[in-house]
Amino acid sequence: MHFKTTLAGLLAATMLAGAGSAQAETLRLLTWGSYAPDELIEKFEAEYPDIDVEVTFSNNEEMIAKLRATGGAGFDLAQPSHDRIYAAQLEYDIYKPLDLSKIDTSVMEAKLLDGVKENTTIEGEVYAVPHQWGTSGLMADKTKAPDLKSWADLCNPAYEGKTSMRLKRTILLGTAFSMGEDPFAAYSDLDKYQGILDKVAEKLIECKGNIKAYWKGGDDLSAMMLSGEIVGSETWDSTAYKLFDQNKNIVFVPPKEGALAWIDTFALPRKAKADDAAYKWINFVLRPENVTLMSASTGAIAAVKGGQDLLPEDKKAAVNAAFTAEDIDNLKFFANIPPGVEDMEGKTLEKIKAATGG
Repeated sequence: MHFKTTLAGLLAATMLAGAGSAQAETLRLLTWGSYAPDELIEKFEAEYPDIDVEVTFSNNEEMIAKLRATGGAGFDLAQPSHDRIYAAQLEYDIYKPLDLSKIDTSVMEAKLLDGVKENTTIEGEVYAVPHQWGTSGLMADKTKAPDLKSWADLCNPAYEGKTSMRLKRTILLGTAFSMGEDPFAAYSDLDKYQGILDKVAEKLIECKGNIKAYWKGGDDLSAMMLSGEIVGSETWDSTAYKLFDQNKNIVFVPPKEGALAWIDTFALPRKAKADDAAYKWINFVLRPENVTLMSASTGAIAAVKGGQDLLPEDKKAAVNAAFTAEDIDNLKFFANIPPGVEDMEGKTLEKIKAATGG
């Protein structure tokens, strides 16, 4: 009799547990590596015990491909960069408009919020708001390359065999600016843009002798800088900030033509099922104490008012060593990428790789 009672109790408990788990909601994040640190997820789930967070790490191209393949299903919150939303939405219909009344946009830096809204508004509906931002530019050991201040300086004969770059679209754009071109303005005339890409390809192929190695990830770039194999490189700012903490002579250098700035956003996939949970996550990670935790993980600056002051102390020192107010004003934000541009850039990069062994 006691056994039967115990068995009945176990069955009842199992049923209750099953009912409880059935009621739990899953928030499926499609985001960048480091944008959902375990500490922050645990803190969120403790505050919202009825929400489980499931994370898939990705990048811009993969995010679009995954959402395109499912028609916007499979995820509840995505974090593409601000220039990867407008064209993708027009072409593939993978996002749905945001309800801005559910987001505390008052905490966001107005310039960044307005910029993202302008870039992602379609027929009066806003499809994204900003989360984190950062830049691509140059990194230099100031004791060995004190005059490295332009994208073009990566090809300066004074640094022959001592510089590096990554053969991705960033170096195409930076080199174009250094040649007096405005690649973003040329997006509206693809024939003109192809002409710019041809000139850039010629320049970067000629630059081959300056390049110690073409870096493919932050680890190999960091190793070359710390060992002194190279004195300067094209880089993400976050990589330079990490190295500054190890060697104060290695600094991020905003190019005189302007650092290229990106903003990673919050966007709702078209067939998302957990919108309320997504809005809770957005507001949660934008709280000051959580901004510092997030920036410690990402190395980027939150798109909130005073985001720079909310950085961990080591990263704050690196940012202050890199940027002046004039550098911030001179940022070149990535423009919306129209259809066809990425294919053109891809073919240009393949041409450069074939000629340089990159």
